[in-house]
Amino acid sequence: MAENLEHQHEEHESHPEAAPIDPNAPALNLTPKAVEMVKKTREKEGLGADHGLRISVVGGGCSGFQYSLGFDQAKEGDIVTAFDGVDILVDEVSLPYIAGTTLDFVEGLHGAGFKFDNPRATRTCGCGSSFSA
Repeated sequence: MAENLEHQHEEHESHPEAAPIDPNAPALNLTPKAVEMVKKTREKEGLGADHGLRISVVGGGCSGFQYSLGFDQAKEGDIVTAFDGVDILVDEVSLPYIAGTTLDFVEGLHGAGFKFDNPRATRTCGCGSSFSA
């Protein structure tokens, strides 16, 4: 995974039950800027369109959970959502924690990176990659 995709962590833990989700709601939304940056990063890493962006939730971080980003191929049980040539892959365990989340890419004086706007987060941390549900 390239350093351009922040917040990737290798730890995995089981998750407690999350609130039920609307099965008709999209798993995740991406802004046009986020889609553009995912495409650029995938190309920079020499990966083809068969690699989607896996977004998952793992235990840890300052607030209890962390987002994890990485390129991967779809696996059985994944929820796959296409955005202008980019597949977003979410596993069934992570879905209840990030359903309805919008992923954006922001640039500012303190650097650039992906920003999660998660309506299910009851508390977030200043690092931007940790939340409580």
